Amino acid sequence: MNILHLSAVRNWGGGEKHIENLSLEMSEHHPEVSNIILCRKGSLFEQSLKNLELRHYTAPVFTSFDFRYVKKIIQVSKREKIDLIHIHDPNALSLAVLADHFFDLPPFIFSKKTSFPIRARRQTLFKYNYPKIKRILCVSEETKRVSLETLSDPDRFEVIYHGTSLKNKDQKCPFWIGSEYKLPEHSKIIGNIGNHIDAKNLESFVRTADFLVNKKNLKDLYFFQMGNFSELTPALKDLVQEYNLENHLFFSSYIPDASAFIPQFDMLLHTSKSEGIPQVIYESFYYKVPVVSTNVGGIPEVIEDKINGLLSDPYDFKGLGENLLFLLENPQVIPNFAKISRNKLFESFTSQIMAGKTLEAYKNALNGRLH
Repeated sequence: MNILHLSAVRNWGGGEKHIENLSLEMSEHHPEVSNIILCRKGSLFEQSLKNLELRHYTAPVFTSFDFRYVKKIIQVSKREKIDLIHIHDPNALSLAVLADHFFDLPPFIFSKKTSFPIRARRQTLFKYNYPKIKRILCVSEETKRVSLETLSDPDRFEVIYHGTSLKNKDQKCPFWIGSEYKLPEHSKIIGNIGNHIDAKNLESFVRTADFLVNKKNLKDLYFFQMGNFSELTPALKDLVQEYNLENHLFFSSYIPDASAFIPQFDMLLHTSKSEGIPQVIYESFYYKVPVVSTNVGGIPEVIEDKINGLLSDPYDFKGLGENLLFLLENPQVIPNFAKISRNKLFESFTSQIMAGKTLEAYKNALNGRLH
């Protein structure tokens, strides 16, 4: 079975990690599946694929309908005798639909990885209801629910949680946060990993730090955030200066294998206003780091409030701060949170489980149609 994965994004994030994990797990546990990836030329994802030595092609994507990427879809489908195309982002879906008008491509599967609503616009509905899409794989039940508010045919939808790989969890960090930023010996580090995009709502991360450091006078707390910078970054840095947090909150841009920093966190603080389910939560489960998060997207499907983590409404930086303060004042609850979370991870949220379920979805989509 030959699968072509399409990604047309510029940055590297959880969606690209999903493609990597899926391809690696398939190669180990399902060698009958050949995974080939077509990614954006010059992207961080391309560099990561080179490092992992995963089979891939590249093509430029400078416009929403870049014909060079369209042409490459057709070329690779012919050359590799592709049986099924797995599409991983909305822009790649648009390009695949366009390519299918020039060459009869094999069936599609689309992965819906966020809980953003699908707009009820004619062009948007056309591509999401495109008849070549045999299955829509949703990262959470909430993603499925939101999608079905706009799209019809619920039989096409299936929830497959992405999970995390249990391999390569012993990566060495490029630096120790405490040493790099000259933190006092008994500092507490509150971490966050996420690109600087609107959905991550990193303003709440800064405001939570202000609430605890300045309003609650907890001067032993330090906040460390890493992810791709964007046009939103200057405003975030200005907010840090406005709250006089320059010595307590630090932004680091993209670092490969950022999850290797998680064991240095005393807690993970996740402040998104919209999500699928972020990989960093699964990775925190693995490293037994407690999670304080907003209750958006599929997050409540993996974190039960006060059972294996603490949840607040989006934008409620005081609620997030109070939850962090509760853990600081009641450290005895953390081992039980960590134990329950790690058990959930191993039982339901590993990339090996995800790969097995995805393979079944491939087979169902093809209905025995193989070269």
